[in-house]
Amino acid sequence: MNRKPRIVLTSQDLERLEALLESLPANAFPGKNELRAELDRADVVEPEQIPPTVVTMNSTVRFSIDSSGEDFCLTLVYPKDVDGSGNTISILAPVGSALLGLSTGDEIEWPRPGGGTIKVRIVEIIYQPERAGKFHR
Repeated sequence: MNRKPRIVLTSQDLERLEALLESLPANAFPGKNELRAELDRADVVEPEQIPPTVVTMNSTVRFSIDSSGEDFCLTLVYPKDVDGSGNTISILAPVGSALLGLSTGDEIEWPRPGGGTIKVRIVEIIYQPERAGKFHR
């Protein structure tokens, strides 16, 4: 893939994710270094300034995976908030890391845990906490 799309994070999400990464062992999950690199290249704004079309933590996102043509609707959560419903995805999962900070219409390639890459495209942000006025979740 030529160029990674611009990503935007809230200062609150960045702070919490950095603390999460620091608390994990170096080899805690396969995409740790990639997630760290994404956080490092992100544009950071205050929660009240995040565009409503950007994926933030606890956003519910409809996205598609190009290789399979499947659409998914998942809520991006911290590992402690993953439940058995199948409706949540951890930020520590490769697709979860890939979604964070993207905007509607963006595409990104991201490493699969077993090798290779997947192309993810943001179709719609169904719910974003900041858009709903929840700035201090």
